[in-house]
Amino acid sequence: MKLLFYLIFVITLTSCNNNDYKISPSFVVKNKGSLKNIMLKGDVSAKANLKDLEKKEHIYALGTLENLKGEILILDSKVFNTYVDGSNLIFDDTYNTNASLLVYANVESWLSYRLIKEITTYQDLEYLVEEIARQNGIDITKPFPFLIEGKLKSFDWHVINWKDGDEEHSHKRHINSGLHGTLENQEVLLLGFYSNSHHTIFTHHTTNMHIHVKTKDNLLAGHLDDLTIDSKSESYLTLKIPYNE
Repeated sequence: MKLLFYLIFVITLTSCNNNDYKISPSFVVKNKGSLKNIMLKGDVSAKANLKDLEKKEHIYALGTLENLKGEILILDSKVFNTYVDGSNLIFDDTYNTNASLLVYANVESWLSYRLIKEITTYQDLEYLVEEIARQNGIDITKPFPFLIEGKLKSFDWHVINWKDGDEEHSHKRHINSGLHGTLENQEVLLLGFYSNSHHTIFTHHTTNMHIHVKTKDNLLAGHLDDLTIDSKSESYLTLKIPYNE
C-alpha cells in the first residue's frame, strides 16, 4: 500500500488566509557546476561567485565552496556557510566566496504541510515530497526547492574539507575528508532541491534529492547524508513547497 494513504495532512498557507490557491511556476531553479565533473574529472574549481546573489531577495541555495573547502547554505538570503578549521566547524555569514557546485532559487512564499506520522526514512521523505508537489501543480519533471522543519530522530551530516591535489573522488571520501557525525533528537531546518532529471549534476545517482541541514540552535550546518524520523513521536515535521499567487 502506498505510503501516501498513511499520511495525515494539516494544511496551512503561509502567505494567505484562504484555500483558494494555486501553484505558479514563477520560481526557477538554477545550478552551476556538476557532481559529475567533480567526481569523474576532479574539477573542484569555482563555477559561481556568491556575490552575484548578495543583493537578491528570498534566495535559497546550497552547494559546496570552491575547492570543496566547505558547505553552502543560504536561507531566505541569510548565509550559513560552514568550513573546517582543524577540528572546529566555522560559520561564515558572508557572500565573500565562490562555489564549485551551487543550486539556488528565489522563493517569496511557501505552502506548508504538517506531516503527522508514518514516514521514517530518507526514501519515505523523497516519495512524500514528490507526491505533495505533484498534487499541488508543481511540474516534477523540473527541479524545485523544499523546506523541512521539525525534530528528527537522527541524522547523518558532513562538512567537506577536501585535500588539495587529491583526485580520487567518492562520496565516502568526501564525507571522511572533513567533519562528520550523527546527531539525535535535534530540531532542524532542511533545505532541499528535488529533481528526477539532474542525477550526477546536483543529486547523486541514487536519489532525487540534495539536502543541507541546519540545527535550530545554529551550532551546525552542513550536508545531510541520511535521516530517520520517529513516526511515533507526538511532534511533527512541516514540509514547505513553493507557493505563488
